[in-house]
Amino acid sequence: MSEDLPFENPYRHGYARVAACTVPVAIADPLSNADAVLAAAAECDAEGVAVAVFPELCLTGYAIEDLVMQDPVLDATLTAIERIVAASADLAPVLVVGAPLHVESRLYNCAVVIHRGSILGVAPKSHLPTYREFYEARWYARGGDNAPDAIELRGTSVPFGTNLLFRATDVPGLVVHAEICEDMWVPVPPSSRAALAGATVLLNLSGSPITIARAEDRRALVQSQSQRCLAAYVFAAAGQGESTNDVSWDGQTMIYEGGTLLAETERFPDGPRIAVADIDLDRLRQDRLRQGTFDDNRRDVGTWPDVIEFTLEPAASVTGLRRPLDRFPFVPDDPARLDLDCYEAFNIQVSGLEQRLRAIGQPKPVIGVSGGLDSTHALLVVARAMDRMGRPRSDILAYTMPGFATGDHTKSNAIALAEAIGATIETIDIRPMATEILKGIDHPFGRGEPVYDVTFENVQAGARTDFLFRLANQRGGIVIGTSDLSELALGWATYGVGDHMAHYGVNAGVPKTLIQHLIRWVIAHSDESGTTLTDRAKEVLQAVLDTEISPELVPAGEDGEVQSTEATIGPYALHDFTLFHVLRYGLRPSKIAFLAEQAWHDADAGAWPAGFPSNDRYAYDRETVVRWLRVFLQRYFGFAQFKRSAVPNAPKVSPAGSLSPRGDWRAPSDGNARAWLAELDAALAAPGAASA
Repeated sequence: MSEDLPFENPYRHGYARVAACTVPVAIADPLSNADAVLAAAAECDAEGVAVAVFPELCLTGYAIEDLVMQDPVLDATLTAIERIVAASADLAPVLVVGAPLHVESRLYNCAVVIHRGSILGVAPKSHLPTYREFYEARWYARGGDNAPDAIELRGTSVPFGTNLLFRATDVPGLVVHAEICEDMWVPVPPSSRAALAGATVLLNLSGSPITIARAEDRRALVQSQSQRCLAAYVFAAAGQGESTNDVSWDGQTMIYEGGTLLAETERFPDGPRIAVADIDLDRLRQDRLRQGTFDDNRRDVGTWPDVIEFTLEPAASVTGLRRPLDRFPFVPDDPARLDLDCYEAFNIQVSGLEQRLRAIGQPKPVIGVSGGLDSTHALLVVARAMDRMGRPRSDILAYTMPGFATGDHTKSNAIALAEAIGATIETIDIRPMATEILKGIDHPFGRGEPVYDVTFENVQAGARTDFLFRLANQRGGIVIGTSDLSELALGWATYGVGDHMAHYGVNAGVPKTLIQHLIRWVIAHSDESGTTLTDRAKEVLQAVLDTEISPELVPAGEDGEVQSTEATIGPYALHDFTLFHVLRYGLRPSKIAFLAEQAWHDADAGAWPAGFPSNDRYAYDRETVVRWLRVFLQRYFGFAQFKRSAVPNAPKVSPAGSLSPRGDWRAPSDGNARAWLAELDAALAAPGAASA
């Protein structure tokens, strides 16, 4: 079973490795084609692949026309299948190959499913194109049209049908279905019913000659089917060696999962090509669990599966992860995608605030600015909302409220930015008020003692909030919240005051790791986004980006070190990584630890988001990952929910979800983290988990 595998093995963590293979074919030469299939199969075996799919009719060639009805070709096809079956005894992958088979009085265009020395089943093609360049009905019968449930192949009875599912008994969630080329192009593909019946990995053996733009059509269909079916879709098309009497071929392969491209190979290859990717079976299961309409659809449509079981026995030696994995799952590595995400996130925030201001009589926005990332970005959102409403930015009432540990650098940044934006800026010193409160409750600091405990910190947060709300009352405004999604996840806010409370929040749907990129985006696109910025404003924004994250509530120590948020609660990079996978997919802590180690173990490996400073790139080992993962689990599940249960309104921004109690995340305030911590501890204590 998967729990017996080493910690580094992806099969242990709910993945299954699949391959889409295209191989050169020899026209009407099944034995040569069997050798090509087996060469690719051996490569897949060495890569730890569980399921490998090959093109349509790859044992004979797709475009052999009437030659497919010649007895020598059909006899050689059976011999070729026997050769592959015999060789598969020493290979781990399930091999799915295309072949014409003579069944009763007709030929069928088939996917032959082979594993460990036997044929698990045969799936015939359901929909036969007989239009334009296609003429399949001349040679083949439709699968499903009164076809037998089993056929005999060289003395062995084999399941036969379009409704066959192949389920791995030792890889939970790996359920395979095969359809052939045109089956994907019809309004209701066989794979739709298969997915509703439980299939998670949908295979397509394709002939599909190439014409201009057909590759894009295939991508659109594969992406759409994988997303609609909450499944992986593995596509392999015919390529080199096929007859070019009247058409040509490009050998396209691709693997999509839930609408996301995981792997593909070059088109028009010279020689065989194999696309390999690890399918996240846990993600697919979680998506189907969360999206109740998926099962509702199954009840409406009805399914007719015939489940055939097999044992995969994945090799313990498989390591690594063969799929895209972002260090920052909220921040795409692709510059174009990041640019679009920032455009959408910023405008979601702006339009949300604009609607709220319009709905309640267009009060003045009241905002506390500290010179930190969150309040800086919130001020940019407010400025753009005012521009869109045709209101002067001077209606923005910004306040900087220095406390006992406020640095001159952040304070000056806050003032300079507000002035450059055109907001009305005032400074209110909260120290007299905070000191009186500390004296009133007989706190040691009120007696002159340097005691900087949580009460000392929270008195300052409370004083700032009290000023902001009373100023809003006095001046006809509403308080704009600046707290972000990451802080809500960790409960890094003082209940009822400070970052926790406002009349309306703009950042609550935005994770900390994205905010710096949003600010960079506003700098780069200030003119076209409508948020016009002076050169001075851009200069201050860059200074904010270069400043360490700090609550600035405790004076610097004797060594001069200022209070650091990340030194206290951990790196936001790791916390946001965990937050994404907990909130979006509900993954086990051990799997998150595995993924974080894969993503973060080497600062020089993989891509970084556009604009991320090269001298700030860093790595985390497993010990560090696990340390801060425990902190996240304890805070997220065992501590912070009572704060999240009382947050003000704020728009959802990320598809991963929000933490509003009225949105994606609803949880009891008196929960605990024991189950999550126990799962992590058990996984790390298991054999193979100790080594880094």
